Amino acid sequence: MSSSGVVRRGIHYLQKLKAANIPSDLIEKGQNRVIDASLTLIRERAKLKGELVRALGGALASTSLLGVPLGHNSSFLQGPAFAPPRIREAIWCGSTNSATEEGKELNDPRVLTDVGDVPVQEIRDCGVDDDRLMSVISESVKLVMEEDPLRPLVLGGDHSISFPVVRAVSEKLGGPVDILHLDAHPDIYDCFEGNKYSHASSFARIMEGGYARRLLQVGIRSITTEGREQGKRN
Repeated sequence: MSSSGVVRRGIHYLQKLKAANIPSDLIEKGQNRVIDASLTLIRERAKLKGELVRALGGALASTSLLGVPLGHNSSFLQGPAFAPPRIREAIWCGSTNSATEEGKELNDPRVLTDVGDVPVQEIRDCGVDDDRLMSVISESVKLVMEEDPLRPLVLGGDHSISFPVVRAVSEKLGGPVDILHLDAHPDIYDCFEGNKYSHASSFARIMEGGYARRLLQVGIRSITTEGREQGKRN
């Protein structure tokens, strides 16, 4: 299936359900079950990886990969949705030098674990909208953080996932956080092309939610007039 087909599939599926006169309460019940199953998958994988790390004597580092293969909020190409497995392939391909500068080995589960991906497309296939999808992503990040000593290293995904990830960390830690954002664009459009969850609007959502105490953006090469005004408001 083409990337554009992947983008449209979830929307079309919900339209088909409604066109078939499936009762809305049954649709919602099915969506809730899929969401619950998705969160259970992340929760149980995190628990198992946490148990493994503790059984091996504790963490040498605390990083756990969590993939969010989401690309439909990109206004241009949809490739970011396919990034998490490609990143893993590069890490575990066998030709990668897994030794870090401090002498730790990435193939040691006490250094790096992996709890898998948030099943973004499966959730969207049930017609779940982005409000609820962003909540699922946030809850998934929190579930990993709950399993001490794991700490999520989130693999995107387009830039729209920055919002639910930062929100989760802020809420879990009990307050706004300091953010170092490396990007060519500030991503602070209020609602780019009518989409409040656009990859170009993620930091507008972060700032309006009060999830950032300080935001340092490095590498910005251009910013529009709208972006400048939005930055002043935030």
